[in-house]
Amino acid sequence: MTKPRAITKVLSLNDTGETGGHQAGICVPKSGDVLRFFPDLGNEEKNPRVAMYFVDPSGKTWKMNFIYYNNKFFDPKGTRNEYRLTGMTAFFRENGLKAGDSITLFHRDDGTDTIEYKRYIAPTVKMMESIDGLIKKRLVIGSDWKVIDC
Repeated sequence: MTKPRAITKVLSLNDTGETGGHQAGICVPKSGDVLRFFPDLGNEEKNPRVAMYFVDPSGKTWKMNFIYYNNKFFDPKGTRNEYRLTGMTAFFRENGLKAGDSITLFHRDDGTDTIEYKRYIAPTVKMMESIDGLIKKRLVIGSDWKVIDC
């Protein structure tokens, strides 16, 4: 299988820290194509990690860490079994990112990894007539990782 060249994520309130809760980075799904974007960390050691460097459109380099929190398999009282991308808070703050904005991570042909963002633009609400003749509003918003280029 080929490694995805680009993935995108609509940021949640948790991702941006707007809930005030503590978390260790953005959760990356354990299954599917998104995980293949990141380096393989294996499960031979406790909480393996790798530094990743992403260049933004202004040319600034951002260090982020891809971590497999796996203490469930190493500690009798461990509960974690999840992948996270951490070290993003400074990027979010410097760029004023909020829930609803999105980030896109790229593996470029020249070997550079880059990061871009888009501001949330409120969708238009569509008025739809239902089967019973009533007019209803419909709006669908997603907030998950997606592969956008393989």
